[in-house]
Order: sequence, then C-alpha cells, then structure tokens
Amino acid sequence: MISRDNAGTLHSIFAANDKHATDELGVLRLLRDEIGEEVIIILVHIAPFFCFGSSGESKKKGNLEACRERWTTAVRSLPRLPRELFHCHLHYLFPPQSGYRADVSINTANGDIIYAHASILGVASPVLKGMLKQSRRHDRRRSISIGGVPYEAVRVFIRFLYSSCYEEKEMVEHALHLLVLSHAFMVPQLKQACERRLEVGLLTLENLVDIFQLALLCDAPRLSLVCHRLILKNFKDVCATEGWKVMKKSHPVLEKELLESLIEAENRQKERMRKMEERKMYVQLYEAMEALVHICRDGCRTICPHDKVFKEDPAPCKYEACKALEMLLRHFAGCKMKVPGGCIHCKRMWQLLELHSRLCVDSDACRVPLCRNFKQRIRKQNKKDDIKWRILVRNILRTKCITGVPFFSSASS
Repeated sequence: MISRDNAGTLHSIFAANDKHATDELGVLRLLRDEIGEEVIIILVHIAPFFCFGSSGESKKKGNLEACRERWTTAVRSLPRLPRELFHCHLHYLFPPQSGYRADVSINTANGDIIYAHASILGVASPVLKGMLKQSRRHDRRRSISIGGVPYEAVRVFIRFLYSSCYEEKEMVEHALHLLVLSHAFMVPQLKQACERRLEVGLLTLENLVDIFQLALLCDAPRLSLVCHRLILKNFKDVCATEGWKVMKKSHPVLEKELLESLIEAENRQKERMRKMEERKMYVQLYEAMEALVHICRDGCRTICPHDKVFKEDPAPCKYEACKALEMLLRHFAGCKMKVPGGCIHCKRMWQLLELHSRLCVDSDACRVPLCRNFKQRIRKQNKKDDIKWRILVRNILRTKCITGVPFFSSASS
C-alpha cells in the first residue's frame, strides 16, 4: 500500500519531472529508490494520467497521447507488470486510499464525498465523461452526484473503475446496486460480473420477482431469462411472496405476460409429452413388425415355420414383442370369429398384417402370411384410408431413422 509519505514523494518527483522532463529513465530510477520497485512497476502503467490531468499546469506539457508515448518509451527497459498484480494493487494509488491529485468530488446519497480523477473516470465510463464535461468547478475540482444508492456501493463502484477488481464480500452485499450503477454508467465488465454473481447463489424465492424486474430495467437478458425460468418452475411458491403481490399492483402488464408464458410453457410441455408418446408407439409398432418377420421366417419358442425344426434349448429371443405376438398369432389361428370387426384381438392382428404388407418390399419372397393378399387389397382401397396408412408408415420409418437404421423400407412410397 502507498503511504501518505510515498504520495508526497510522488507529488514532488512528478513536479520535478514537469519542470525538467528530459530523462524519463532517471526519474524512474529515482522513484524506484524512493518507494520501491513493486510500486514503480504499478506506477508506470498509470503515469500518463498523472502527467496529464485537468489542471492548467499539466496542460502546458501537451496532450495525453504525447505523455503516454514518452512514458512508454521510458518504461520498455523495466519489467512488465503481471495483470493480476496490477489489478490487485492499482486501487491503492487512488482515492479514497490516498486522494493524490484528485480533481473530482462525487457526492453520494447520504452526504459523504468520494474523491477521484477525471482522467480515470472518463476513460472507464463514457457517461461519467459526459457528466464531467457538463459539471462546474468548485475550488479546482469538478463536482458530480451519484444518488439513489448507498455510499459503500458508490465506493465499490469507483474502486472498480480504477482497478477492475472487487471484494467478494462487497459484491454479495451490493450486487443489486452495482448492477444498477454499471448499467447507468455503461461499465459492461462490472455489469457482467454482477449478473454472474446474482445467478449463482443470490437468487431466492423472496427476491426472485424483484431481481427479474431489475434485470428487465437494466437490460440484462441472461439474468432475466434465468429469473423467468425459475419463476415458472416455482410458480406457486413465487405467487405467495411479497414481491409478487407488489408487482401485481404496480406492474399488472408484467404479471399478465408471466401468466401467459406459464400457460405457453405448460402447452409446450404437453405437446412434448404427446410427441414422446407417439414416438414410443411408433417404435413399438416397428419392433412388432421385426418380431413378426422373425417368427414367420426363423421361428421362435412355440411357433416355427413348417420347413424349420424346433430347437431343444433355444437362446433367449432378442425381440421383446415376440412373446405377446406369439400369443396373438395362436389366438388368431384358433379364433372362431374370423369376420372383420368381430374379435378385437383378431382385428388387431389383421391391422398388424396389413401394416407389415405396407412396409414389406418383396411380398413374393416374404414368409409372413397374407402379405401378398394385402398388397392386392391395397390397390383397391379407397384414397382416404390409403392416406392414413401412408402417414402411419412414414411416421414409423421416420422415428426408426432417428433411433437407428430401419429394417424395412416403405413399399408404398
């Protein structure tokens, strides 16, 4: 940390540099001897801001770019400052730690004052730069006001403008105020940090609605999306909070939008479940078609083609639908109600046989019963029924293409 003695030393050395300014390396060596190597490495990174302030004395030496160029040339022979060290120690060179050559006073809500430098604030925030241009001088200092937030939040905000760092404890305590300040004064790095911190660990059911409204006002789309999803996920609990009741009175339009989005989310969930059930049904139908071909071609358990021999110890069948399909085939073979529309089990078997014929490509070589007969019947079928079957076949093949390579291909396409 830079002490008051060191700050005075800096002032005297820079004053000497303003007068002579012929050998920057000599000035740097003198600074190194006076205040230590670590501090001088930090100092050379921000030296242009000291060389060119807002006072008339510093303006005589030229513009900021010329000063930066002089110091950059002089600094090349010195060790480069690690970024972490720079961010961790830079804020010690500035108010409220030292107040060295501060030319801006910031009035806070409770009457406290924070001193800062116009050059730093102008570079860090375009909004503050515009405010400083319009502000009036009082005793060689410009004065601006930042109200609506506590003094500590403003102090943490100004410190971030200097050093791009913050204490975790301060971020947790002032995250909402810092989000507002970073949005109002256009400091995107701090705004992103506040959003990330709020998303992780600071969102509760009690403050969810308030933070959601604040995220909308501060144009924080990611944070508002996270809050929106949490509200829909815990809608009943959120509706019982005080924040929801206040929002219901003050922003009825927002409440209406949330209710509409809840209904839309429920409808999407229902549609998703319906499609999942349909896909499951199509997969089961496809597996039943595979099992039917397997039974009629190779035989399985209790059913075997006439030209095949039963195995004494058959291996477990890989088709889950085989057992149920065997029972259905045995019922179909022995049922006395062979008329269409009679037995519900026979009707189901007729439908499976017709579905197979529409999936089968080579009916002449097919071992499934009635496959060729159904092919001939399809040609005489009316257009309306044929369209329904075509849609079913297409959906089955499409679903199987998603889950794996299809065993059949559409014979009617």
